[in-house]
This record gives sequence, structure tokens and C-alpha cells, in this order.
Amino acid sequence: MEKVTSKDGTEIAYDSYGSGPGLVLVAGGFTDRSRYVSDAEALSSAFTVVNYDRRGRGDSGDTLPYAVEREWEDLDAVRSATGARFACAYSSGSMLLLQAALPFEKLAVMEPPFRVDGAPPAPERYLERLQEFVAAGNPGGAAELFMVEAVGQPKEVVDQIRETPMWAGLEAIAHTLVYDGLQMRDSAVPTSLLAATPQETLALFSNGSPDWLKDAVQQTAAALPHGKVEGYDGTFHTLPSDTLARALTDYFLA
Repeated sequence: MEKVTSKDGTEIAYDSYGSGPGLVLVAGGFTDRSRYVSDAEALSSAFTVVNYDRRGRGDSGDTLPYAVEREWEDLDAVRSATGARFACAYSSGSMLLLQAALPFEKLAVMEPPFRVDGAPPAPERYLERLQEFVAAGNPGGAAELFMVEAVGQPKEVVDQIRETPMWAGLEAIAHTLVYDGLQMRDSAVPTSLLAATPQETLALFSNGSPDWLKDAVQQTAAALPHGKVEGYDGTFHTLPSDTLARALTDYFLA
């Protein structure tokens, strides 16, 4: 593990894998860098993969007050420290990457969860309720809100997870659900932001994801000046590490 200091003094932790041109992985919501180890390892034969903890997660710091711009600065600090040429963002991390507008040579985004026609309705007062749970010192309430109402997991399944050792780790990063909510704005496809993205950008989706999410990826690619879209066999919101590695290697090194 290495650390870099962001502009506001926050320490950001990261691991590096392999050798070759640098590729930063930008985590999605409710995950830390441990979630992406298998992807980093699969990509390490072609890239120096930089797998970092977004602020408030894992081994990174969390200087308050939070602002979305601080996470853009964190990513820039990681990019500058490692010399990475490429970046791939997962889920809501896509908005972080796109808004940061950093001089990566190429970008990739994996299923940004923009709410398009056919998507389930957003939970009522979602961001406000997350903030209320966090302010009340109830990270478990924030975690359950996200898992049940935003993702759609059955409450019975979440109740079972509460009884496992992994629940403490989820509660430890539950406050960062607020951060992702702020990064995502209103969760609509950000056409103006996408239209201003100068880099070639690959938008990926899993054939195991629902139609609305695949459509969100299609709309993302269509709004990008240099966008392309590819779909592969996978599970809900996830591609197998070897599949992702082949797709990104072919794309970034073309």
C-alpha cells in the first residue's frame, strides 16, 4: 500500500499491480479497493493498475466538510503520483471521473447508473434520508436504505447480511453513500457534461443487467463525442474479471 496527499491534506491510499501503462480504477458506490482486487490482478499483465480507496473508505482519510470537488482532487493526486494514462470507473464512480475532467488519454465507464425510462423510481427523499441516518449515527440505516430501496435487494437478505461479519465493514463506509449521491446529482443522463468530454470513452455493460441499465449505458455512449459501447456476458452490474480485462486491454492499447 502507498499513499498520496490530496490538495486538502487528505491521505489517499492505493495499491499498484503489474507493469505497463498506468490504469486507475475508480470505485463505485458502497465499495472500497478490496472489491476490485480480482479486476486489478486480471489487468496487471498489460497495465500498471492503480487501485485506490476513495476518501472515507478503507485506508484513505476523510477530511470534512465533504465536497464533490475534493474527490476530483483526490483522483488527480493519484493520477499525478502514478503517471497513469488511462482510467476506468465503475457505476457511480463514473460521474466522479467524468466531472473531474482530468487529462487521461482514454476513459472507460462500467454501467453508470443513470435513471432512464424504465428504471425503477428513485427512493423518496433518498439523499436527504441518507444524510439523516448518518447525522443520527445510524450507518446501518443508511446501508439498508441503499441496499433495499436503491438497489432492490430483499429486506430479508439484508437482515441476513446484518448478522454476518461483513456488516461492520459496510457500516464503516455507509456514510460515503452520501458522497456518491452528491456526485450523481439528479441521476439523469448528464448530456451537457458528456458532450464536453474530449476523450475517447468506452461505455461497458453486462448482459446480465436489467434493460434500463443497459439503455443508460447506450445513452451515455450516444451523448459522448467519442463514445463507443460494448456489452459482454456477466451478472447484475458486474463483468467477470477476465472479460473486463480483455475488453479494456483491447480498447486502451488499440
